[in-house]
Formats: sequence, C-alpha cells, structure tokens
Amino acid sequence: MKSLPLAVLVSWPCWVAGCREPRAAAPAVAPLALDVDSERRDVDGTARGYPEMRSLKGETIGKGEFSQWLEGDRLHVRARYDMSPTRWTEEQSVMLQEPVLVHERWSFVEMRNGEVYRRFEVDFRTGNATADKREGKELRHWSKHLDLEPGRAFAGGGWPNAIRRYRDRLLRGEKVELQAVGFTPTPRSAMVEITHDGFDCVPMSDRRPTGDRYRIHPKIPWIVKPFVDAPDSLIWLTHEPPAAFLRWEGPLVEPDDPVVRVDLLPGGTSEPAFATKP
Repeated sequence: MKSLPLAVLVSWPCWVAGCREPRAAAPAVAPLALDVDSERRDVDGTARGYPEMRSLKGETIGKGEFSQWLEGDRLHVRARYDMSPTRWTEEQSVMLQEPVLVHERWSFVEMRNGEVYRRFEVDFRTGNATADKREGKELRHWSKHLDLEPGRAFAGGGWPNAIRRYRDRLLRGEKVELQAVGFTPTPRSAMVEITHDGFDCVPMSDRRPTGDRYRIHPKIPWIVKPFVDAPDSLIWLTHEPPAAFLRWEGPLVEPDDPVVRVDLLPGGTSEPAFATKP
C-alpha cells in the first residue's frame, strides 16, 4: 500500500489505545492535521504525519513524511522516506472512495545519488504497468498489460484502505481474496488472501498502542513459485472505530527486498508486537 510495500498509511486519529500495564507517559509527538467526517468512517480526508521506517530490530532506516488530501472525489496519498542525504523513496496513490473503493493509480520511485535507482507505476483503470530499474549504468525498462478488476486490485498504500472496507468480514473470521500488483521488477498481478490474525500490543516510541493484526498472503501460482518467493505482509489497525493505521511490516517494494517496519509514531524505541486481549 499504505508496498506492501512502503507507506501503507491512512488517516490517523490523534489517539492510540494503550496496552495493559502501560508505561509512563511519553513525550509529545508531532501532531497530525485531520479533517475527516466522523459519520463516514470509511472515507478519508486531509491528514499529515511523520512516520518512521525501521528494521525488524527497531533500528531507524528512514524518516518519513506522509500527507493525503482530496481533489474532487479523489483521495491523493503521498509518502516520502529519507534514508540518507543521497537516498530517498516516494510513493503516491490516487483512490476513488465512493460508491466503492477503487485504487486508480500507484507509483513508487527510489532515488540514489541524484539518479533513478528504480521506478514502478500502474494504472489500474487501463491495466498498464511499467518498471524501470538500474543495473550497473543501464536503466532497464519493462512494461506489461495486467488484467485487473477495478475495486478489487490494490498496491502499496492502498492496502490499509482495502482492509478497512472488508474489516467487518475479516473480524468475523472470513478470508478475503483480492488482486495485488507487484514488481519483480517485471510488473505482475497475483491473488492474495487477507485474514485477521489476532489482537496485539504494538510497542513504539515509548507508547503501547493495541490493534488488530491482518495478514496479506500472496497466492503465487505453482508455475512461478520456483522464481518468485513473496513473503507475507502484516498490517496493524486500531481495533476501536474508526480503524486507523498503526504499523506495517513487509518487503520494501520487490519480494526479495529486506523486510522493513513502518511505525505510526516516530522516535524512541520500536519493539515486536505481541498478543494481548481487547
């Protein structure tokens, strides 16, 4: 989403629920600007935040800036992470929210030393997807037409929004199958199975928020399994409505990328999630 990609972020409330046995009060974090109609829980509005990308050991990899805004009936989402003075990534999405959620456009670019290291784009309306990736001094290019079903196909930052739309079914124990677009770096589409895995404490930045853990499991066709090993991605959303983003863990963009963690709250420590009770 959110790739999963990177930046699987959604409109965030200014509160988080605490785990049992909370720690001492934490220092204030960067405020979020929200403009969301509370009567329409599945419709996002204006938001801004400063998430942090980390390793699974909790080490900071990138400092993030997240923003989303409405232009007419389209939600625009942008997430940038600065890994170093010479390396940064940026992901952008455009989504139609009503009458059904439709991921319309998605893009991701990674810059290194002032040059494009890799760039991926997909237009869900036409099914056209392109990829560019640097190999030595050459920037190679791939393009492919994918058979995508509008409203059931997502990438990167669109996944938290998609999970929220199916949240009631998932909490009842149902499994939901949707289409995912990924890059290897060749553009590909595959079915994924989404499940609700449990209720966790998610320690971050000296806070202990709680939330529901959702798993996105790629259903890779047997014919390509020897060539593509796509790990599961995990997304945590707050349990109390409106369900909002807490954390994402998964490969940065391509299936063989290192698995990273994106936390809602920047700074401080970041620890593995563990099961608790609602």
